[in-house]
Amino acid sequence: MTSFIRSFLTCLAMAVLIPTVADAAVRSPDPGRPLSTHLGIEGTHFTINSKPVFLYGISYYGALGASEDFMRQDLADMQRDGFNWIRVWANWSSSSNNVSAIDEKGEPRSPFLQRLQWLMAECDRRGVVVDVTLTRGNGSRSSPRLQTLAAHRQAVETLIHGLKTHANWYLDLSNERNVRDARFTSIQDLKELRDLVKQLDPTRLVTASDGGDISKDALQGYLLDAQLDFIAPHRPRDQDSPAQTEAKSREYFAWMKQFGRVTPLHYQEPFRRGYGKWQPTAKDYAADLRGAIAGGAAGWCFHNGSSRSSEGPQRSFDLTRKRLYEQLDQEELAALKELQTVIASRQAK
Repeated sequence: MTSFIRSFLTCLAMAVLIPTVADAAVRSPDPGRPLSTHLGIEGTHFTINSKPVFLYGISYYGALGASEDFMRQDLADMQRDGFNWIRVWANWSSSSNNVSAIDEKGEPRSPFLQRLQWLMAECDRRGVVVDVTLTRGNGSRSSPRLQTLAAHRQAVETLIHGLKTHANWYLDLSNERNVRDARFTSIQDLKELRDLVKQLDPTRLVTASDGGDISKDALQGYLLDAQLDFIAPHRPRDQDSPAQTEAKSREYFAWMKQFGRVTPLHYQEPFRRGYGKWQPTAKDYAADLRGAIAGGAAGWCFHNGSSRSSEGPQRSFDLTRKRLYEQLDQEELAALKELQTVIASRQAK
């Protein structure tokens, strides 16, 4: 009897200590589930899952107006062409198509916030980084607005709470915040918005884009006063711009060293076709990307948007009727091939 009891207790202990097959399946990582995509910063570079990476991206502003099928096809084409990040606006409209994920008070707006959540999950699965951009408006009648700090704060809270489970995105607090129209957001407001993000989501990366080359004083404001995680200047859109990018990049880093704080430099919105009289060619795009890389930039964007001709393609500005790749012109398609060569050359070094 004593031997029987001892054997029974031993079996009972093993049953308690050794998990069942079902328990083990729950506790072990699912080999079929891709790892989450985690964006970070290391020195002057971005990282994805702790590995240094150059963010090579493409404008996808009106994504929330596209169907899931359009987005899947575009994302597949983007990854084929080597892109690893996209820029999407949280409050965007083109013509009469308001596809904003938030309203003018910063509150959630259906079904577009849900589309942003879907897109974020799809990009996370694919290893793609997403730039989520807010704007206070540009003064046009159709432009969604966040014209009070209270509304802007609410918009930040809506996005942080709605997207917090994903680590593959950063927040541009205010597009071209320095421009003195409806877009303008003071450094003091940026600091308050940045602090709100860090309070709600401490590891979330934040920036605020500048409409043009950043002055030394403005750079100091971004880095030391607003305490942004990286800078995002929008370079001039003229034929001289590609040849100036490397020198301008080096100047930024020299200034940052003087300030005692050096961050990544992200060219989030360079020139594009359809904007003005100058129509950049494939070689212009390639030259600008080479200059950004040579100057030490951490990221660069293949920018695209609507033609100022009413009959021209809308590209990323309106994706409700056609997906992005169906709207790129022949010069842009040629540029994609040249840009792949530049990226391949960088990766080979």
